[in-house]
Amino acid sequence: MIQDLRHIAIAGNIGAGKTTLTKKLSKHYGWVQELESVDENPYLRDFYEDMEKWSFHLQVYFLNSRFQQIKRVRLGQDVVIQDRTIYEDAHIFAKSLYGSGKFTDKDYGTYIAMFESMIEFVSPPDLLIYLKADIPKLVENIEKRGRVYENAIRLDYLKNLNRHYEDWIRNYDHGRLLIINMNDMDFIENTDDFSKIVNLIDRELNGLFSN
Repeated sequence: MIQDLRHIAIAGNIGAGKTTLTKKLSKHYGWVQELESVDENPYLRDFYEDMEKWSFHLQVYFLNSRFQQIKRVRLGQDVVIQDRTIYEDAHIFAKSLYGSGKFTDKDYGTYIAMFESMIEFVSPPDLLIYLKADIPKLVENIEKRGRVYENAIRLDYLKNLNRHYEDWIRNYDHGRLLIINMNDMDFIENTDDFSKIVNLIDRELNGLFSN
């Protein structure tokens, strides 16, 4: 295993399977899970109904929540697996919303200033696992989980996020990276698929697998 392993993070677009995989890997390895604050987020439903009005509020909430998770990782002694990273908040979601006109220049400047202040105190995960999924797979998973407010997610929004994810992952240089193609995976129903994922992670943590 990686010496002093403390922090594994799972990255990926909406519907890629991050939360479910985080829970399953937490149970399999005995890692402490840090889940994305979705149900507790007071802005999420409003955001999908009016992105321009609520983008800044939503992203600030997620940014602070993620920073609090990282503080717990640093202060604790357990191995933690985290559902989404603080990097994604800024480099994927805020950047995408700004590029599509959902963030004003003023709000985006304030957001990035907050992110840059926080990131000085952030260490990257020991291993980042990126769940790569095309739009049909993301839509299929979103429909399966049946969150009513996600019915308002537009395809162009998902496509834009996927483009930002590909750019970010292509240039990711903060540490070890494992990319898993989820398009033909069903690790919930198919135990063989989950075993494949575990094997990939084991090999990566033991230094036998490299991207």
